[in-house]
Amino acid sequence: MESIFDTVELNNGVRMPIYGLGTSGNKDQTVCNDTIKAAVEAGYRLIDTAQMYGNEVQVGKAIRQSGIAVEELFITSKVDNPNHGYEAASKAIDDSLEKLGLDAIDLYLIHWPVVKGRGENWQEDNIETWRALEDAYEAGKIRTIGVSNFMVKHLKNLLANCRIKPMVNQIRLHPGVLQEETVAFCEKEQIIVEAWSPLSPIKQMSEDEKVKAMTEKYGKSVAQLLLRFSLQHNFVPLTKSAHPERVTENAEIFDFEISNEDMDYLNKLKFDDFEAPDVDIER
Repeated sequence: MESIFDTVELNNGVRMPIYGLGTSGNKDQTVCNDTIKAAVEAGYRLIDTAQMYGNEVQVGKAIRQSGIAVEELFITSKVDNPNHGYEAASKAIDDSLEKLGLDAIDLYLIHWPVVKGRGENWQEDNIETWRALEDAYEAGKIRTIGVSNFMVKHLKNLLANCRIKPMVNQIRLHPGVLQEETVAFCEKEQIIVEAWSPLSPIKQMSEDEKVKAMTEKYGKSVAQLLLRFSLQHNFVPLTKSAHPERVTENAEIFDFEISNEDMDYLNKLKFDDFEAPDVDIER
């Protein structure tokens, strides 16, 4: 974790950047262009989107205008909830490839484990959807495959029925939401954990006197502390912003380390406003 250019090895041998830009909510082409350009210039190499975000076309265009070869980037997308099932997921992968303008997507995820109309049969639904990702992986359309928002029982269901093991699980992680059971299971199964929404408690933490003291001690913002916190947990944080200067500032987290004592304090923080999403509610 010495550089934004560091990578982590996935369980199929592919290396993934340890830090990424999320694009949720970013549908404006100009904003998308500006933020991805700023990210690339700051050293980001992982760009995360999803069918659900409705911006694969914009992200694809922004990547091509970023000033860096697409081969140097690691692009992630995710199958939207209505596109579960083998046939729909297979088509969804082809749609993502076309919208992004790519020959292959670096990482493709099942976005949610329980979706509308399939809640009673989520086990078989996930197996069928996963089979579409496996076939696309074997066909060379996807370099790595994984899941998002999967808890232990959802992962166990896949592991018992898959040909190819999930390589990544992207879940909500930040102080107050550490999902220890899922993280420990992923570590045991060699599934890399990505952290979405790592900056969620920034307002609450900004009001905490000990956190304020940490910002002075390290000479860093609360956002930078939160992102460094993710890295020191061996999570791959995905941070988003519509402001290029914020994108650049968020990357300046490789020149300090949070002490064990301060990490212990951050690990124990609790917030009434935040909890892990109930992923068994149909979406």
